[in-house]
Amino acid sequence: MTASTQVERALLDTSVLIDPPHGLASLATEVVVSTISLAELAHGLHVPDAVESAARQLRYQRILDVFEPLPYSVAAARTYGALADVVRSAGRSPRQRRFDLLLASVAVSQGVAILTRNPRDFSGLHHTLQVVDAS
Repeated sequence: MTASTQVERALLDTSVLIDPPHGLASLATEVVVSTISLAELAHGLHVPDAVESAARQLRYQRILDVFEPLPYSVAAARTYGALADVVRSAGRSPRQRRFDLLLASVAVSQGVAILTRNPRDFSGLHHTLQVVDAS
């Protein structure tokens, strides 16, 4: 389900942390981040270009300064298994979408929407996952 109106609380997809949209407040009253996004961002911190690497390090630190990340929970882990099964049942590999599935599992287990610049990454995962398009 894709939302076009403001939601109460939304989990920020990594794509939104990398490139925040203008008017974020019009999309969600409260936004949160997950340790999953922190892991995904940390994976890309060190690149050959020293200036780009410094910019990524700075963005990462700013996120840590602003947010108290939601930890990955047992409930999210169980939800991940169910979402991976949905993807497998549709004839696709959950392995290629693991970060998306992990983030979706946090959103579903927390009962919050997911705010993303890539709504197609989350399409068809589950009817309880509310996806807010930030593109």
